[in-house]
Amino acid sequence: MRCVSLDLDGTLLNSNHEITPASQEAIRQLQANGVDVILNTGRAYQDVVKVPGVQEMNCPIICVNGSVLYSKTGKLLYEATLPLSVYKRTLSLLRELNVGVLVYTNHGGFPSTLPPLHSKSKEELEGLFQTYDYDQVLKLEDVKIYKLIALVHAEEAERIAGVKEALAGYDDISTASSFPNNVEITSTEAQKGKALRRYELMHNLLFDEIYAFGDGGNDISQFEIATQSVAMANAPEEVKAKATIVTKSNDEDGVSYAITDLLKLV
Repeated sequence: MRCVSLDLDGTLLNSNHEITPASQEAIRQLQANGVDVILNTGRAYQDVVKVPGVQEMNCPIICVNGSVLYSKTGKLLYEATLPLSVYKRTLSLLRELNVGVLVYTNHGGFPSTLPPLHSKSKEELEGLFQTYDYDQVLKLEDVKIYKLIALVHAEEAERIAGVKEALAGYDDISTASSFPNNVEITSTEAQKGKALRRYELMHNLLFDEIYAFGDGGNDISQFEIATQSVAMANAPEEVKAKATIVTKSNDEDGVSYAITDLLKLV
């Protein structure tokens, strides 16, 4: 085993958005045994490094579903962006579908990134998205678009199927869901699995075995290139079906539980 790729939300993080001491110790043990541990998340970089304990882990970070890659020291190594023409077309389509839209850029997320919105009510979300002027994004200096998220309130998650159907005809974008009530839209080069292979190539490494951990639809691309894919017990059934192993939930230290067994193989 040479590489362990860890999703954050719903996987390494529990429901309080914490990395437990047990998970921190399991990761230290992997690293002590020469295993490359990589954080592989849909979050923007600034939302990742705010999580207590992340910076102390000294891991490379793949962000925004594979759109952006950072070294252990926080150096930007790679970007995959959406052309502005694709951004405009996709934004127009999503606005017609009457869904909320988050835009991830090199200047941050507009009108927000996803983590701060998890506790918002339906009315608060509607107010945020209806009042935001998306034209402001294009006025940012040297703006780069990494990702759009189409978002509905959790109680309306069934609407996401229609969004996916509307986007299905475009072959210049990649789509995946990190939660049942969203669709994340990126460049076709921005997938968690492709990003792992890109990191491997850039550092002249050969990962004989990759163990990938996740709980969402955006983790399936890393499951597809992994030697062993580990789904959390809290993952949707369609994600579990793509995994080779199902561990305990993120609130039951599922990552450390699985890693403890993996360490026996090192």
